[in-house]
Amino acid sequence: MKKILLFLALSAAFVSCDKPAENEYEITGTIADASMDGKNVILEKQGGYTGFTPVDTVKVENGRFIFKDTVSAPSLHFLSFEGIPDQKASLILENGKITIAINKDTLDNSIQGGTYNNEKLYEYSKTMKAKNQEISKFKADNTPLMMEATQKNDTVAMKRLNDEYKAIADDMEKSTVDFIKNNPKAYINALIFPRLMNSRNLDDAQIKELYDGLDDEVKNTKEGKEIGDMFAASVGNIAPEFSAPNPEGKTVSLKDAMGKVTIIDFWASWCGPCRKENPSVVAMYNELHEKGLNIIGVSLDKDADAWKKAIADDNLTWSHISNLKFWEDPIAKQYGVQSIPATFILDASGKIVAKDLRGEELKAKVKELLGE
Repeated sequence: MKKILLFLALSAAFVSCDKPAENEYEITGTIADASMDGKNVILEKQGGYTGFTPVDTVKVENGRFIFKDTVSAPSLHFLSFEGIPDQKASLILENGKITIAINKDTLDNSIQGGTYNNEKLYEYSKTMKAKNQEISKFKADNTPLMMEATQKNDTVAMKRLNDEYKAIADDMEKSTVDFIKNNPKAYINALIFPRLMNSRNLDDAQIKELYDGLDDEVKNTKEGKEIGDMFAASVGNIAPEFSAPNPEGKTVSLKDAMGKVTIIDFWASWCGPCRKENPSVVAMYNELHEKGLNIIGVSLDKDADAWKKAIADDNLTWSHISNLKFWEDPIAKQYGVQSIPATFILDASGKIVAKDLRGEELKAKVKELLGE
């Protein structure tokens, strides 16, 4: 009996030594290419001037590499390899023993596993890659047909092709929704959820219900909390206050720009669709500003000169602000903006009454709110 107990105790000791502690991770990677032996592997996180910041570096030895350290919460990280430029493999850095089988030819096709969140990352990525391939094939097969239909002004053919493309895109979005519903504990949900915030297939109530279904562990991550904050900018709520420098460097707030009707317009000088929409917005503003319409433009530019030139070139005479932080703009994050142009229409009380209206639909809503 003593021998059995001693064996069990030793077994438990070996198991506990092999398993990372509660706040530790171990990444074991494999790469089936002898030419990679001795090459550097860099673990990176998002951030920094280039968009990525090195965290650690190891070398490939006999087709394997290992990273070990501590981690406080799950987060998306990347691996880059000496000799493989312009590509990165992704993984979720979290507690536990993470595995990744590197596909040298296409790092994005590497296989993550070992921990729950890395298995879910691979599952979701595999589904999305299949959907993206379907979209790419449709474009390759039908772009010539769309060009021909456009030249002939064949509206029936154009509508058919647009409807077929939309069906594929809608199915892709449905796959994301289904994944979130079926995997409420997956951290990857906190990263993919913002894509749904501007969905034309889901209303705010449906998106909020989807968020409410997430596990608390996901909601309490940094990204999960940011998503929760986004719901403050939903239709029916008072628009969250913000401020940023204007082109002259003076801080201007939403409160400063409020009118009887206020449009918050997220745009950028480099955004083609935004610039194309500007003449219509200028005409509406010139017509209705004296009656109470105000606009505050929030630019996602990162070049101050380009931003100021676009304001002048497009004759945008309303209030403008920018943090010059591109997609890292805190106001865009606060409002859940994932694509531009994006607009929020506020009534006199500051309540958001509509989002992302364009052209005549936008003008009609503004005139309705002005009592015309």
